[in-house]
Amino acid sequence: MASHKSLLSALRGVRQERPPLWLMRQAGRYLPEYRALRETKGGFLELCYDPEAAAEVTLQPIRRFGFDGSILFSDILVVPHALGQHLWFEAGEGPRLAPPLVDSALAALEVAHQRLDPVYATVARVAAALPPETTFLGFAGSPWTVATYMVAGQGSKDQAAARRMAFGDPAAFQAIVDAIVDLSVTYLSGQIENGVEAVQLFDSWAGSLSPAQFERWVIAPNAEIIRRLKAMHPDTPVIGFPKGAGGKLPAYANEVGADAIGLDETVDPAWADAALPPHLPVQGNLDPLALVAGGEVLDAAIDRILAAFPSRPHIFNLGHGIVPDTPIAHVERLIKRVRG
Repeated sequence: MASHKSLLSALRGVRQERPPLWLMRQAGRYLPEYRALRETKGGFLELCYDPEAAAEVTLQPIRRFGFDGSILFSDILVVPHALGQHLWFEAGEGPRLAPPLVDSALAALEVAHQRLDPVYATVARVAAALPPETTFLGFAGSPWTVATYMVAGQGSKDQAAARRMAFGDPAAFQAIVDAIVDLSVTYLSGQIENGVEAVQLFDSWAGSLSPAQFERWVIAPNAEIIRRLKAMHPDTPVIGFPKGAGGKLPAYANEVGADAIGLDETVDPAWADAALPPHLPVQGNLDPLALVAGGEVLDAAIDRILAAFPSRPHIFNLGHGIVPDTPIAHVERLIKRVRG
């Protein structure tokens, strides 16, 4: 069954003549069908926890564009929710978690693993409905990134609350990271058992750490997740995406054990091809705003990325998530150019 899945083959080290293609946040607000469904379902979290609706959102970009990969529609913060924090989304402001762990102890939280059950139900629905050539991707947030939200109770520009805690009380911060690691392994394994074929670890805030802190809070916990997940699911590829890692990418690639590395838009793809281990699959890394710009700017950016990886497996993607004001026609132009 998997032999004709170009994305899955690329993740397993097979270079394609034209790279397989999917986009981070490909299911979401830039699609009119998503906006129409969202209006009927209320809040974002309610949508994530409604298996029928979340499955529909996951499938929408596959029906419209025929991407080679389908990414589960959910959110990285379902893990702290399952660890016992209260989770909600403020309109126009983003997620909130309570109590913030900068003021409260991890041990005071009451773990609620059952909060993940609707996600597993979504996975099973999507797996049964996807075209046979489409690879199904699951995901989780990496421990550092998830911890930044758990400590501060919300997102921040510089992750200062988590960084202060990591310096000032490393034992307490380590306990938070360890709890995230434990539940992430369970969560990703549950996704795999219900039908996803590969998973991605999103470390959206990896770029805010110094090299020594990066080793402890990005490399070590991601390596532990992958080690434990591979013991249970040795044939399931894992994509590591440490956004903002820059010059620390080779260390991440050599030490974490991911089957493929995601590159954000700030990485020179030619540098990555020279600096990363030979034949390691890479993913990325079109600037999402180049996709918004369209036209010749978009074409040139696509061509530059396509030319950067002459011999290694490559999965074409954005350097971060697609933005809500992206024109549908520009996505269609991207697909046409990548596929030749």
